[in-house]
Amino acid sequence: MRKEEDRMSEHMRAPETGEGTADPKSTAQQAEATAEAEALAAADAQIGADGAAERARLEAEIASLKDKFLRAFAEAENVRRRADKEVADAKTYGVASFARDILTVADDLARALAAVDDKVKAEAEGSLKALLEGLELTERSFHKALEKHGIRKIEPRGERFDPNLHQAMFEVPDPSVHTGTVVQVVQAGYTIGDRVLRPAMVGVARGGPKPEAAKPAAPDADSDQAESRG
Repeated sequence: MRKEEDRMSEHMRAPETGEGTADPKSTAQQAEATAEAEALAAADAQIGADGAAERARLEAEIASLKDKFLRAFAEAENVRRRADKEVADAKTYGVASFARDILTVADDLARALAAVDDKVKAEAEGSLKALLEGLELTERSFHKALEKHGIRKIEPRGERFDPNLHQAMFEVPDPSVHTGTVVQVVQAGYTIGDRVLRPAMVGVARGGPKPEAAKPAAPDADSDQAESRG
């Protein structure tokens, strides 16, 4: 009888202590904590997505700025090279116009010396000999001064006619030399740097054998032996 009363009293006290039943307040707190955790996770995911997008944007902007920098650098380098070339050309070819004007002096000296017969030069004495020697010295000094400024005389006699350097004035029948060989120079030509200041006026041979074509280079002996071994 006593045991049954104890069981009944325990059963009646159970609701008071909350044992065996769910607490609504605790359930609500768990739901709230779960929702908060999910919200934090969503926020973290959004922050991560925003960070990745921002990083991609910054990387694209850096690549664009790098490309613009490289283009600007290349353009500045091209400008510098053009400026250097213009300065070098001005230094080399700036005297071209003046040089053309004074070439007549070289022509006059050459004509003056050519007008004197070789026999007369050999037998000249006294003042005439001094005059001729002075003219020759003046001509040599004149050409040295031209060479100092990059102006060189073209000496085409005996060479093959080159339309880039020579101007043909007439043809000379001469079967003893190859056709197209310069056999007479009417007026000397000059170059300045890599350019023609004045082409040489020349007479060109015709009637002789045709110029020989460039012969192919002889095969290397070692390569021939290697091929024969192969």
